[in-house]
Amino acid sequence: MRILLSFILCLELLRADAQKVELLTSSAHSSFRGLSVVNDQVVWVSGSNGTVGRSLDGGKTWEWITVPGHEKNDFRDIEAFDKNTAVIMAIATPAIILKTRDGGKTWQQVYENNTPGMFLDAMEFWNRDSGIVLGDPINGKFFVARSFDGGDSWHEIPTRELPEADSGEACFASSGTNVRKLKKDEACFISGGLRSRLFIRDQRIDLPIVQGRESTGANSIAVLDARHFVVVGGDFAQDTVTYKNCALTRDGGTTWIAPTTPPHGYRSCVEYVEKNKLICCGTSGVDFSTDGGMSWQLIDTGNFHVCRKAKKGHAVFLAGGNGRVGKLATF
Repeated sequence: MRILLSFILCLELLRADAQKVELLTSSAHSSFRGLSVVNDQVVWVSGSNGTVGRSLDGGKTWEWITVPGHEKNDFRDIEAFDKNTAVIMAIATPAIILKTRDGGKTWQQVYENNTPGMFLDAMEFWNRDSGIVLGDPINGKFFVARSFDGGDSWHEIPTRELPEADSGEACFASSGTNVRKLKKDEACFISGGLRSRLFIRDQRIDLPIVQGRESTGANSIAVLDARHFVVVGGDFAQDTVTYKNCALTRDGGTTWIAPTTPPHGYRSCVEYVEKNKLICCGTSGVDFSTDGGMSWQLIDTGNFHVCRKAKKGHAVFLAGGNGRVGKLATF
């Protein structure tokens, strides 16, 4: 009887910690790659067809906005500071950054770049003031600009100070998470394509992620601290292949470890939920890890491009194709 009770208790504990994705909304109108979770209640998404969404009740209801004059733009990343203030990034032709201070009712253009080949990939903010935007290489160097006033203005880093890219090396604008903050006023970013690397200050670290084609390479990096990173990617043209789609480091990138059970396909985003718990997602599904990224369990087969945890809170949301927005839940 004691053994039976112990077995039942173990089952209950496992069941209580099991994860699933609760689908909150979907629509064929837009594909979302931008996601910013301010807290457990305030969530913003952005994507194709000039679409921005906002929820003030944890995803139960949504307000949908088509930004006037930008109906054809693809807003691949968004950074929200509260229920009224957010910055959105349109990738190219031209590359544009907009900001709202009134919950999306009006938008101010704070940056525009018409340089041939300009393609913005992702934004990251350390706080309400300091931010960075990353773009694909132009004339062999990655594009970087900084903001020190909450995205009200952007200052391009001089060409001589920009990191050099290898031939066929670029970044993926797949989830807004290939650039991440490290220490105060310091960031890192990852690349993909014919070559896949991690860039930290003057370091250029080759990644053990599949590479060699335009569709391959690292897509997202999650940073726990200056030593613990998890990188995901793969080949988005073969999104169920698990070959070299994830790597983790515990020493700041000096050495890399391959998971014993990798994510179940190409993954465009990875996010720390807690110290040893992570979530990652891609076009072929969502995986969850409870051991720091060493083993991954498939918890959903839906198409999600991005997953983010609340900056202040515990909620985790996901967004993806066909206007899908989901939330991580336990059962």
